[in-house]
Parts: sequence; structure tokens; C-alpha cells
Amino acid sequence: MPSRRVLLGGAAASIAATMLAAPHVHAQARPRVVVIGGGFAGASCARALALLNGDIAVTLVEPETSYIACPFSNAVLAGLRGMEAQTFGYDGFDGIALIHKRAAAVDTERRRVRLDDGTDIDYARLVLAPGIDLNFEALPGYDAAAAEIMPHAWKAGPQTLLLRDQLAAMPDGGTVVISAPANPFRCPPGPYERASLIAHYLKTAKPRSKLIILDAKDTFSKRSLFEAAWRELYPGLIEWVPLSAGGRVTEVDPATKTLVTEFGSHKADVANVIPPQRAGAIAQAAGVADRTGWCPIDPVTFESRLQPGIHVVGDAAIGGAMPKSAFSANAQAKACAAAVAALLREREPAQPKLINTCYSLVAPDYGISIAGVYQPRDGLLAEVEGAGGVSPLDAATDVRELEAVYAEDWFRTITSEVFG
Repeated sequence: MPSRRVLLGGAAASIAATMLAAPHVHAQARPRVVVIGGGFAGASCARALALLNGDIAVTLVEPETSYIACPFSNAVLAGLRGMEAQTFGYDGFDGIALIHKRAAAVDTERRRVRLDDGTDIDYARLVLAPGIDLNFEALPGYDAAAAEIMPHAWKAGPQTLLLRDQLAAMPDGGTVVISAPANPFRCPPGPYERASLIAHYLKTAKPRSKLIILDAKDTFSKRSLFEAAWRELYPGLIEWVPLSAGGRVTEVDPATKTLVTEFGSHKADVANVIPPQRAGAIAQAAGVADRTGWCPIDPVTFESRLQPGIHVVGDAAIGGAMPKSAFSANAQAKACAAAVAALLREREPAQPKLINTCYSLVAPDYGISIAGVYQPRDGLLAEVEGAGGVSPLDAATDVRELEAVYAEDWFRTITSEVFG
């Protein structure tokens, strides 16, 4: 059974007002590390930096005053959880300069971040944790306007509530269609957990309904575990259409809620379109994203392979075998913080060994998980053979119930340690 603890640390308060008194914030005696993005990766990295080395001035740039977590947001869709349980503030960030502005640009030559109010901030090292942007250009017919009709809900918040409300309004006997993209994307097991919890809602509230997953892949994370659970809990309710059977969605028509594939089309009463993704916009602006839309990094330091002095952690990074998950983001952030602290002291960074565990709820009392251990090899983060594992396929009911409890415990632990 994988480790259930997430080791973070730190504390911190805002001194942003002092920093923003002038249009340009000059370098201090202490080297400044600027972290852009206040999600699991960025907030964890800022805390770890402040804890590791008191000689570093840490600035966290995050435009929002609260963070809405994606893990467990699928439970909101099924009516099992309120959005308030997903929302966290930044009040406990003592010792970290917290700036609620948007980073608009990066001057890599002068090592400056430009904020959306025109303020420039110098940095000795920059850590980008921008998460994902939805790649609307990759799916004909799907854009920000279409997402108001066929929500993606892949960034937790208003889209989550929109999809929840559409499910609640759908008549019994309706059809829910979920479109899952090709790899890589945020949270590989996420679409299948979502399908499971929506199926739980339909089974209990709208039992004549059906759910179809149109998939751009022929397999997915924890597939055997999910499919076994679907046969047991939701027989005849969930249909998974893989790539080889025509599951890849090639275009959508929001006016009719129709999803078109290479083999035909599917009309939905509720359509959840999860489009292809890429690194957040500031990564593109900083020049750290390559043609794939993601950010190649050194797996030891997480420093960009395209721009020196900039590190990338979390979903935006090309993590090799390591999936894009909150657990991964937290682990990468701590390893990156240690590497940055070493580099600022002109020391050799240690080789990291990173852990990830992805929990999924198939029902409120039915959990499954997959775990892996990763280390640098051949320029990427590679899985340590034999060090991970998945939940047993033939586990007893009490084991599934315990995994659901572990999932809740993990979420409670990581959010309390990251956000205070």
C-alpha cells in the first residue's frame, strides 16, 4: 500500500504592498525567487523555498484570492460535495510576498516578470506553475462560448457548477456524453472517475439514463479496475467507446449538442467535452513551451531546457512517465525548491526520487488507486520498476471502502499543508 502522507511545510504572510509601491521592484540583498501560480505546485514550491532557506526572498504571484481544487471536484458533479469544500484561501502564507496580480510577461534576459498592472519584479530564479490552458484550437467547433453549452469542467469552479446543474436538469432517460482527449492531459484517471460518479448519480436519481465515454485512446489509467467496478456497480449504464471503435471526437456542434467522431455522431442531452490541453499562457509567453504546448525540463532541477533560470513544475511540465496530478505537482514542487536553493548556494542539486499516488472514487464508498516512484533517467523522469502498484483487482468490499477513506484523508492532508 503506497504512503499516504504528503510532506510539505511552511508558513507565510503578504508583503506585496511594500513591493508594489514602485513601478519596478529592484533586486534585494537576498536573492529573490518568484513563483507564478498558486495551485498545488506553485503554493507548495513557495512554502518549501521559504522553509528551506531563510536567505531567499520568496514571492508568489497568483491572480485569484482563493483556489478551487480539482481533486474531488467530480464529487461536486454527483451532488456528493459542496463547492465550499473545494475552496481554499491564501491567508496563511506568512513570510512569503503574496501578490494577487496576473503575470503578463517574462523578460528572460533581464530576469524580470511583468505584472498586468505594469509592475516589474526582478528574480534570481523563476518558477512557473501555471497549470493548464484548454487548447480550443485543437477541436473544431469547441471554444469558450461552446464551453458554456457543453462544459469541460476541467478547471474547477463555475464550469463545475454548470455541469452539475445540467445533470440535475436532465430528464430521466437522458444521455450524458463525455469526450476524453488523447494523452497527455491533466489527471489521466479523471474522466473515468467522473463517469463513475456521474453514473452513481444517474443510478440513484435518473436510473433510465445512459452515459457514453468517447475516448481518443484505446486504454486508460486503471482501466481494468474501472471496468470491473462498472460491471459490478453500473451494469448497462456506462458505455466506453475507445479510439479503435471510433471514440475520438473530431468536431462538436454546440447548437445541437452533437459530438462527431470518425465513425459517426452522438447527440447528447448533457455533453461534457474535455478538450486537448497545453501549458498555461505564461509558459508560452516566457518561451518555455515547445511545439507540443508543454514544457521540457531537466528532471533533476526542473529547469527549463529552453530558458535558463526558469523552472517549471506541475501540469505544465513534460514529466516523462510521471502523470499530471496534484500529488505529482506537490512532489515536483518540493524537489524543485530543493534544487533552486542548492543552485542559489552554487551547490550541486541532489538527484530526486518522487512519489505519486492517484486515488479515484468509483462510488462514495468505493476507492481505487495507482502509485508510482520516479527518478531521473536519460533526461526524463522515469518510473522505478517494481516500486509502484495498483489496487488489487479482486479486493474485498472493505478494502474498497478503506481506499475511499484514504482518498479523503489524502485530500484533507495535502490541502491543509499547502493552503494552511
